[in-house]
Amino acid sequence: MSAAAKLPGHEKYARLFQPLDLGFTTLKNRAIMGSMHTGLEELPDGFERMAAYFAERAAGGVGMIITGGIAPNEEGGVVVKDPEGNPVFSASKLTNQREVEGHKLVTQAVHEASPDTKICMQILHMGPIAYNDGLVAPSPIRSRISKYMPNELDKAGIQKQIDDHAHCAKLAQEAGYDGVEIIGSAGYLLSTFLVEKTNQRTDEYGGSYENRMRFPLEVVRACREAVGDEFIIVFRIAAMDMLQGGMSWEEVAQLSRELEKAGTSIISTHFTWHESAVPTIATMVPRAAFTSVTGRVRNEVSIPVITSNRINAPEVAEDVLERGEADLVSMARPMLADSQFMNKAANDAADEINTCIACNQACLDHTFGGKTTSCLVNPRACHETLLSYQPTSAPKSIAVIGAGPAGMAYATVAAERGHKVSLFDAASEIGGQFNLAKLVPGKEEFYETLRYYTKMIDKLGIELHLNAFVDVDMLGDFDHIVVATGISPRTPDLEGIDDEKVVSYIDVLKGNKKVGKKVAIMGAGGIGFDVADFISHDGPSGALDIDVFAKEWGIDFENHPRGGVTGIEPEVASADRDIYLMQRKETAVGKGLGKTTGWTHRLTLSRRGVKMMNGIEYLRIDERGLHILRDNKPDLLEVDTIIVCAGQKPLRTLYDAAKEKGLPVELVGGAYEAAELDAKAAINQASYLAAEI
Repeated sequence: MSAAAKLPGHEKYARLFQPLDLGFTTLKNRAIMGSMHTGLEELPDGFERMAAYFAERAAGGVGMIITGGIAPNEEGGVVVKDPEGNPVFSASKLTNQREVEGHKLVTQAVHEASPDTKICMQILHMGPIAYNDGLVAPSPIRSRISKYMPNELDKAGIQKQIDDHAHCAKLAQEAGYDGVEIIGSAGYLLSTFLVEKTNQRTDEYGGSYENRMRFPLEVVRACREAVGDEFIIVFRIAAMDMLQGGMSWEEVAQLSRELEKAGTSIISTHFTWHESAVPTIATMVPRAAFTSVTGRVRNEVSIPVITSNRINAPEVAEDVLERGEADLVSMARPMLADSQFMNKAANDAADEINTCIACNQACLDHTFGGKTTSCLVNPRACHETLLSYQPTSAPKSIAVIGAGPAGMAYATVAAERGHKVSLFDAASEIGGQFNLAKLVPGKEEFYETLRYYTKMIDKLGIELHLNAFVDVDMLGDFDHIVVATGISPRTPDLEGIDDEKVVSYIDVLKGNKKVGKKVAIMGAGGIGFDVADFISHDGPSGALDIDVFAKEWGIDFENHPRGGVTGIEPEVASADRDIYLMQRKETAVGKGLGKTTGWTHRLTLSRRGVKMMNGIEYLRIDERGLHILRDNKPDLLEVDTIIVCAGQKPLRTLYDAAKEKGLPVELVGGAYEAAELDAKAAINQASYLAAEI
C-alpha cells in the first residue's frame, strides 16, 4: 500500500478515492472537475492562463478534468458582438493544426503537474443557441433564449456536423487530451435532435425516438472510429431535462443503452436545458438533489456514470457513491472555490476546504455576461497568473478593523503571506453581512464560508478580537491599518420615517422586530429580494429538504414524467402576508440581480403573490400607511410594516481619523464603496490589496 493510500482522508472517503479501471486506462479517484466555460478560451493569452488554471487543479488531486466547451466547427459557436459591444460565449474552436498547438499548452501543463490526472476536452456545438445568425438546428424552431432563428440542417449538413465532431475529437487526441466529452444536453445541438418539440423533421433523423437518437449516436460512432479504442469518450445526457414535454424516462434509459453500444466510455448526467424554468445549480437547490436520477441511469448500463449538481463537499460525494447512485462525481464550481479540494480531503483537512456556496455571482454570471470567470470566495480562480499569494520578504504588523467579507479576506491572505495580522470586530462573531445572508431561506451555504474563515483565522495565527470597539489611538503601533468597517443602512429623508411601523432590514432578518400582515419593502435590490423571500417564506427551506424543493418547483423525481416536470404544478408554501416590493427605478424589478439566478428569485416571489412595483416615488408615512406616487398618481399602501432597504453608506469614521493622524491606512470593501452590498467585489478587492502589501 502506498503512503498516500494510508492518509486518513482516504479512509474516511474510501469510495471517493477508489481508482476506476476503464480497461485501457485508470482514473486515480472518483472526482471529476466538470466542464465550465471560463472566458479564458477567448483571450489572447487564454491558453497560457488555462494551463495555469487547470494545472493547479490537477496538482490539487482531482482524478479527471473536463474543459470548457470547444466548438467543432465555425458554425458551432463563433463569437459575435452583442448590441452593447461585448463579446459573448462561445468563440473557441478546434478545427485545425494551428489550434492544436494552443491546446498542447494546457494538456502538457496538466500532465506535468500530475501525470496520473486525466484531462478531456468538451466538444460543444451550441446549435440553436449559438451567438450568430448562421446557427443550425434539426428544425427552424427558435429557442426562447436566442434572438436568432436557426437554419434547418439538410442531410449534407448533418453529415458535415458528424464529420466535424469526429475531426475535432481526433485533433483533441493529437493535442494530448486523454479524451473528449460530447455534450448532448442543455439545449445545445445534439439535445435538440432528441426532443420532439425541437425536432420536427420527417426524415430518418426525426419522428420516432429511434430516428431522433440517430444523429447523436452517429456522432459518437464517428468519434470512436476517429480516435480508436484507447481514448475516453464521455457523453453528457440530460437525464432529466426539466422541460414540459421533454424526454421521458424510457427515452433517457434507451439513449443510455444505445450510447454504450456506440462506443461511449462514460455517461455524464446533466439535469436541465438553458430554457428550463427549474433551478438546478443555485444555492436554493439541495445538495446532491438529482443524484437519484443518475442512479437509475446507472442501473441501465454497464459503463461508468457521472453525477453532478450541488455536490460541494467530500462527505456529500462519498454519500452519493455509497448509495450507489454514481461511479464518478462531478464538482466543477467547488474546484473553482478551492483548487486543493481533493488534497485537503485526502489529508483529513476537509474543514479547510473553501466551499462553493453556489452563488454563481463570479462564475456563471460572468460566463453568460461575457466576462472572465472567477469565484466569489476565491478571486484567484481563472486568475492564477495575475493574482498570487507569494510569501512576503518584509513582514508587517497589520491591523484589520472589521471582520466582514473584505476584512476576513484581507486578513487571511496577508497572514498566509507571512504578515502578523490582528483582526478586530465590534460584533461577537465574524462574518459581517454574511451573518444576515445565512438567515435567508436558500442561502444556508453562507455558514460554510464562515466555517472556512474561522478555521483559517485559527490556522494562520491571526489574533482575533471580537466585541472590540477600536479607536484611532489604539492603532499607532501597527505598520499598516486596513479599515473594513463596512456599511450602515441608509435612512431615506422622508416625512414619517421615524414612525414605529418603519423597521430596518437588519432588525427583520435578525428577528428583532415583528413583521405585520401587510408589508411594504422600500428598495428592490438584492437585499430587498432577500427580505421579501424571508418574510414570504413559510415552512422548511427547500435548500435543506429535497421534498420541499421538488414541490416548490414542480418536479416529480419518483415517477419521472417527461422532463421530470410535465403536468406537475408547483406547490407554493407562502406566508400569510400581503407584500409590496418597490423601487424608485423605472427598470423592471429585479433586473440588476444575477443573470443565472435572478429569474429564480423573481419567479419565486411572483408565485408567492409578492407585488413588485417600479417607478415609485415615496411621499410620506403616517398612521394610515405609506403614501406613494405611482404612474404620476398618488396612492396609499395601507400597510402595518414598512421595511427599509434603501441602500447603504460607507462607515469611514475610523479611516478619516487615521488619515488625519498620518497613519498608514487604506479602505476595503463596503467602507470603500457601498453602492450595493457586494461580497464579490469586497473579497476580490481585499485579496488583491493583501497580495501586494
